[in-house]
Amino acid sequence: MTKQKAILIVDDEAIIAISLKRELHEHFGQDFILETALSAMDAESIIEELCEDQVSIILIISDWLMPGVKGDEFLEKVLAKHPNIKSILLSGYVDDEAVKRLQERIRLDAFLRKPWNKAELIRTVEKCVMAAAC
Repeated sequence: MTKQKAILIVDDEAIIAISLKRELHEHFGQDFILETALSAMDAESIIEELCEDQVSIILIISDWLMPGVKGDEFLEKVLAKHPNIKSILLSGYVDDEAVKRLQERIRLDAFLRKPWNKAELIRTVEKCVMAAAC
């Protein structure tokens, strides 16, 4: 039996998380379990539950600016514990130098700006999930 694979979307704006989930579902169908969380704390709980259920989390797409714990801090913590998870950081509030500093500090597989381009989102996610399958 093949282990189920999941993509986790983390954004404090529900409409963003739902939009990302819908776009990924339209493209990937039932290939992955798609989970959403509205905070880093919620995401950590979901990660624990998925791991307990023997579901392989292959990708996390996280907003950068969220109340409480920012996306880069959340990803840094998760990736230290789960280094095989791919990561995409998403934000509308960052400049190129800030992205460069983030990529030097944490292992970030991709960065996408809000509002995202659907084709670029799908291409980026496909690249991450293909790399995770290797």
